[in-house]
Amino acid sequence: MTDTIAVSGVVATPPNVISTGDNLKITSFRLASTQRRFDRARDRWVDGETNWYTITTFRQLAVNVGTSVVKGDKVVVTGRLRIRDWESGDKKGINVDIEADSVGHDLAWGTTTFTKAHSAAHAPADPPARESDEFPSEGDALPGEGERANADTGGGGETRQPAFSEAAADAPF
Repeated sequence: MTDTIAVSGVVATPPNVISTGDNLKITSFRLASTQRRFDRARDRWVDGETNWYTITTFRQLAVNVGTSVVKGDKVVVTGRLRIRDWESGDKKGINVDIEADSVGHDLAWGTTTFTKAHSAAHAPADPPARESDEFPSEGDALPGEGERANADTGGGGETRQPAFSEAAADAPF
C-alpha cells in the first residue's frame, strides 16, 4: 500500500538536478519541517522537533522544480512516502523519502508568479499578456500581512525560519 503525504517546510539544500542516460530528469532536495506552537507559560512561539525529508521529483516536475525552487524557499509537497533503513560502515539511520507528485511555494509566506511550462514544439513565441498586473509594490503591506507576521512571531513583527542544522541537511539520502 502506498502512503500519500502532504508536508510543508523549508528547502534546506540546493535542489540537485540530474539527467540520466535515458534523458530522465530527476531533481532532489532536503526539506526541513519544524512545527511551531505557542507556549502559553513563556508567552512566546517555540520551535518543536525538525523532521527531515528527502524530496525526489521526476520528468517535467523535476525540470520545473530545478528552475523554480531554491534553498530557503518555503514549499508545500505532496507525494508518496517511503521509509527505509540505511547503514554505512558503523553508522545507521532511517531515511524518510517523498516521491513528489506536486511541489509549490507556500503562499502563506510570500507571493510567486506562475508561468505555465510548454513543450518546445508548442511554446508560444511570446507569453500572453496578463489582464491585470495590479499587484502591491515591494514594501507595500498585503491585506492581513501584519496579523500573520504578529501571529507567527508572538507579536514581534519579525518572521524567522525554523531552526535546523546544516549537518542534518547533509545527511545521506
